[in-house]
Amino acid sequence: MTRLAQTADLTDIQQEILSTVRSFVDKEIIPKAQELEHGDIYPQEIVDGLKELGIFGLTIPEEFGGLGESLLTYALVVEEIARGWMSVSGVINTHFIVAYMIIQHGTQEQKERFLPRMATGEVRGAFSMSEPGLGSDVAAIRTKATRQDDGGYVIDGQKMWLTNGVSANLVAVLVKTHEGADSVYRNMTTFLIEKEPGFGEVREGLTIPGKIEKMGYKGVDTTELVMDGLRLGRETVLGGETGRGFYQMMDGIEVGRVNVAARACGVAQRAFELAIDYAQQRETFGKQIAQHQAVMFRLADMATKVESAHQMMIVSARKKDSGERNDLEAGMAKYLASEFCRDVVEDSFRIHGGYGYSKEYEIERLYREAPMLLIGEGTADIQRMIIGRRLLEDYKRRS
Repeated sequence: MTRLAQTADLTDIQQEILSTVRSFVDKEIIPKAQELEHGDIYPQEIVDGLKELGIFGLTIPEEFGGLGESLLTYALVVEEIARGWMSVSGVINTHFIVAYMIIQHGTQEQKERFLPRMATGEVRGAFSMSEPGLGSDVAAIRTKATRQDDGGYVIDGQKMWLTNGVSANLVAVLVKTHEGADSVYRNMTTFLIEKEPGFGEVREGLTIPGKIEKMGYKGVDTTELVMDGLRLGRETVLGGETGRGFYQMMDGIEVGRVNVAARACGVAQRAFELAIDYAQQRETFGKQIAQHQAVMFRLADMATKVESAHQMMIVSARKKDSGERNDLEAGMAKYLASEFCRDVVEDSFRIHGGYGYSKEYEIERLYREAPMLLIGEGTADIQRMIIGRRLLEDYKRRS
């Protein structure tokens, strides 16, 4: 166990879970990550191993077949998995968010229908808000559900950046339903859409055109989702009531930001581990490069950032687990961890020198993975906007 990124006051069960996951990461993920990532190959054997460990049901209540663990436990598990290969943590992240949204907002029927099969990994979740050309402006989505005489809906539109779009068979999709509501945010509804895995027309009216090629974050599938006359019954509305989709999605994104912070912590930890190990192997001018002050100072900065990001992530997870509002802390954690992750990875890259540019060394992969964390679940600027607004609420001037 390393000195950095420790978490105080964990239960015996939490410690056992983390020990098991770390062992799995060291034995099953790290040795295979380079080959799979460079080949952009979906890590099916690793995913099957995570199913056997019960990771897909980690936060699902025991009454539905899950382990009933906290957001903190989940975040620490994600941190460990991302330390091995960040793409694998992406495989479970969208699944976790959809399960969380069903737990918090679903009808009893929806919980009973989906959660037991999500706990085993039989049902795999993905969620979708973004659309081509809209970026972070969720309120401007154009995909629309039209109410039918039989009470069902027909959905038309296009979604973008759907992580696990190929492998998932349950997608939570945010669309417009109400025109002329008193708020644009009450114009939106979340639908739970079942589909077949794969490309092409995966159910009548629903098409996954193909995989989006990316600089990094390979292995995990990222796709578009096109709906053309997709017919859905009223029972597919999350929570059974329209007009609540934006708030349901934002609740899911709030825990998703803790997840992204955890991923950034894991990648930063791995970059630091690689750097401090390499710095004690490589020699220049008659001594280890770790003994040169320039490198030693860089290692000190990296370790401080790894520790700071981890502790901020823990604070945000524990606050959510306590039932308190944590959008400020989650925004801070995501912002801090992703920025620090970029810094730590770049410093590790510099310490590796020319070898850092070689695909034979792991840091090359991390260097391509870190940028995704700067934009996932809301860009850095979106986080700063959230943080700033909350600070103005909390520190409102009193005349």
